Amino acid sequence: MRNYKRPELEADAWSGDEQSTTTTRVVLSKLKRNGRKCVRDTCSLDFVKKRLPIVGWLPKYNLTKFQGDLIAGLTVGLTVIPQGLAYAAVAELPLQYGLYSAFMGVFIYCLLGTSKDVTLGPTAIISLMTAEYAKSEPRLAIALCLCAGIVQFIMGVLQLGFVVNFMAFPVISGYMSAAAVIIGTGQLKLVFGLTDIRRSFIDNLYDTFRKLPETNLWDMTLGLISFVVLLVLKWLKDRDWDRGRDPYTPLTTKQRAGRKAIWLIGTGRNALVVIVCTILAGVMWGSNVRPFTMTKEVPPGFPPVRPPSFSYQYNNRTVEGGEFFSHLGAGIAVLPLIAFLETIAYGKAFASKNKYRIDATQELFALGISNMVSSFFGSYPLSCSCSRTAINSTSGVMTPLGGIFTGLLVILALAFIMPYFKYIPSACLGAVIIASVLNMFEYQAIPKQWKVHKLDLLVWMVTFLCVLFLGIQFGILVGVGLGLLIELYGLAKPGTKVDSIDCCPTISVVRFDKGLSFPASDYVVTTIHDAGLDEPPYKPVILDFTHVSHLDYSVIKGLGVSLEEYAGNNTPLYFACVNRDLEKKLKKANLKNLQCFPTVQQAMEAILDAPVEDADRDLHRPMLMPELSDHLDISSDTGEVLQNYRSPTRSPSSVSHETTV
Repeated sequence: MRNYKRPELEADAWSGDEQSTTTTRVVLSKLKRNGRKCVRDTCSLDFVKKRLPIVGWLPKYNLTKFQGDLIAGLTVGLTVIPQGLAYAAVAELPLQYGLYSAFMGVFIYCLLGTSKDVTLGPTAIISLMTAEYAKSEPRLAIALCLCAGIVQFIMGVLQLGFVVNFMAFPVISGYMSAAAVIIGTGQLKLVFGLTDIRRSFIDNLYDTFRKLPETNLWDMTLGLISFVVLLVLKWLKDRDWDRGRDPYTPLTTKQRAGRKAIWLIGTGRNALVVIVCTILAGVMWGSNVRPFTMTKEVPPGFPPVRPPSFSYQYNNRTVEGGEFFSHLGAGIAVLPLIAFLETIAYGKAFASKNKYRIDATQELFALGISNMVSSFFGSYPLSCSCSRTAINSTSGVMTPLGGIFTGLLVILALAFIMPYFKYIPSACLGAVIIASVLNMFEYQAIPKQWKVHKLDLLVWMVTFLCVLFLGIQFGILVGVGLGLLIELYGLAKPGTKVDSIDCCPTISVVRFDKGLSFPASDYVVTTIHDAGLDEPPYKPVILDFTHVSHLDYSVIKGLGVSLEEYAGNNTPLYFACVNRDLEKKLKKANLKNLQCFPTVQQAMEAILDAPVEDADRDLHRPMLMPELSDHLDISSDTGEVLQNYRSPTRSPSSVSHETTV
């Protein structure tokens, strides 16, 4: 039998092929047009200024800005040198790595950064995380720096900076507070001159108190004196000297000079204390009196410039390849996020204070490239330092060029004064670290969260305790997970009100206070059912969508189920105050018996004008202005109607129902 095709089938096949060809041409045309636009935008001057911010501000540079940058840069440099040494101790690395991490980042940020105030380098939080993941091995720390930079750069390319938004304030605050406790307790061994103290928080506390009888009294005395001096100098710098003074009386020359001296000494307090203690210890050392526990000898000179090594010796064998990266663990993912979070949080804070804006994506690029380049100079991971950024801002920095002077001062320290670092008492560095992390413990957030939102305090406490007892990565994951769980519960149980109208108590109005997503679909169906079909006689229901701006398919499907249920019981279910976009969505879903009205009033009129099918229902009462009466609670967990509450001043028929989640 001959194979025969009908002409209409051949025409349909031809039409399908032609449509496919046309679609391909349209797609290729769009790709070509978008490619040209991408190339044109990439080659524009605006793109160069966006990705290389120095091109925008360098042509406007002048002597006044140079003076401000020079003073600020040198001031920050005097702060970062003792802090770098102290934070290297927190990272459990040789002290020189703190300075190796303090100069290249500020050079790169000068070219790529968008904030004039931010200064990159070693920080307390990142040093603690480096100790957690690098396990006192410099090669692991340097490789972690490179990996962190690569992850941050890729996040910038993919514009994934929004990921840090999932870390709510209670998580960040709880984590930083716990980190402050861990860092502070970890430095007690230096202040008391103790040795062989384990690193984990519980073991650290146990070993410290167990070995208190072995305390070196000289170390303890020097550490306590250094700590008190640091606190006093900070108090003098931060004190409001204008309180109680007549604002119209000008300051004398001596007063201005005194305030400037106090500010300068208070700002450089870490360097001042370290220098004084080093001179004292050095003089005693020269006299063969060595009562203090000293830091280890630091090799002088510039760090060797070379690519990071991906192998090291562990338990008398060489670890390399995949096993090497497995030793870094979750630090490859967690540390870059925390570093970016620190940088963008402090950057935005100082940008808001000084009235300029920063680009979060460009900050990711700057931080990522800074970490990648710094890893070739023996650096461990970098981040934005809050204390040094504050000093940079208050010192009058004008542009990111101030970081150049900070970096040059660090290089001079590496070249000329490294041999003298061996005379720095360990107790002095411990006091510097403890004084630096005191402000990280955000105790003031506890009563505020209790007053404003108690669930936030729960997240704060859980994060704080988990970081202390389970470790950094588990604490952060648990805090983020709990915060998301609470947020999802709010989506699954949206705020809902079920009201009855005084003039017509046989009509219920269901009001939702926000958009509805798929976790809430079952709850919405249950609420609508209980509003009108809970028990005979059934009530007509109006869904007030005034505050609803979003519906997904799951919720729309649930609304369709409710419409069919009400239609099966000959009871009206109308929609009111639906915006145009949502109304189009509902109509495209082809819901049966769907009726939308511009206002609740018009929906009520439609119900009252409908024919009466139940003699017991009095739907033709005169229309009055809607007036809400008292409320009836509906359980947000089970959807069941709870005990009715009736006002003694109203009739029993004047009832309203409410549930609030």
